Amino acid sequence: MNQDRVNAAEYALTAQHLEMLKKSGDRHKYDFGHAVIVSGPPGQGGAARLAARGALRIGAGLVSVFCALDSRAEQSARLDAIMVKTYEEGADFRDKLSALNPSAVCIGPNLGLCDQSRRKLAETLSLAVPLCIDADAITLIAQDPDLINACIHDQVVMTPHEGELRRLIPAAFDKTSCRMSLAKIAADAMNCCILFKGPETIIARPNGDCAVVKSRAFQNTAWLATAGSGDVLSGFITGLMARGFDAFDAAALGANLHLRCAEVVGPGLIAEDIPEALPRVFSGLFSS
Repeated sequence: MNQDRVNAAEYALTAQHLEMLKKSGDRHKYDFGHAVIVSGPPGQGGAARLAARGALRIGAGLVSVFCALDSRAEQSARLDAIMVKTYEEGADFRDKLSALNPSAVCIGPNLGLCDQSRRKLAETLSLAVPLCIDADAITLIAQDPDLINACIHDQVVMTPHEGELRRLIPAAFDKTSCRMSLAKIAADAMNCCILFKGPETIIARPNGDCAVVKSRAFQNTAWLATAGSGDVLSGFITGLMARGFDAFDAAALGANLHLRCAEVVGPGLIAEDIPEALPRVFSGLFSS
């Protein structure tokens, strides 16, 4: 395999990022956006709840889980500050989602791989709102690459791990093992920002820009290798886009804060701990 290297800047938090993350007393929740998380089938809504919690903690003013009517009881029983919004299966998905006036949408965590899931993804991609595409939504696009053509704007982040990226661009893996090159190839092929998960998380734009978020600067990041951790990261990214961050910045900043949360929690971390660590992370950043 070709071991070529592509130069990329190591991501670093800036004073401007921190200023954007802060909340001032003269603003209200509607100033910080509405993040909507599309849920999967009944009994599989935990991933959406984790993403929603991440979006709420990252500072989105409003967060909704958008689920089928037969999932409402399940979601309502587990959510308080996060709203539950519903649609009739097979009928009014796109119209109901659009009517929520989302500032950003996350789709994919435990979405499912059936025809109905494919239709929901296509209808979501056709909306003119920032999008975070994760998990099952990535697999659906790998199965039908024409789906991504429904997207009509550039504020889109796709968050594959290596297996998902291999399904998206299988031929590229025969030509190179360089993770930066693979991320750039995928960004060009999918015409969106790619966040390639790993110890060195690579964020690439279709124009060739690349940034690296390295885990070695933080302790305990290996504890992020746990079920649901990626769902929380998608929630972070969606919440940041809802707040007005550009897709590329939202992906890089979300990955950085994800690592900082692992450092705060330490050994024994589970996905539910990650959003709850954000207040401590923010307190440290804002006071430094």
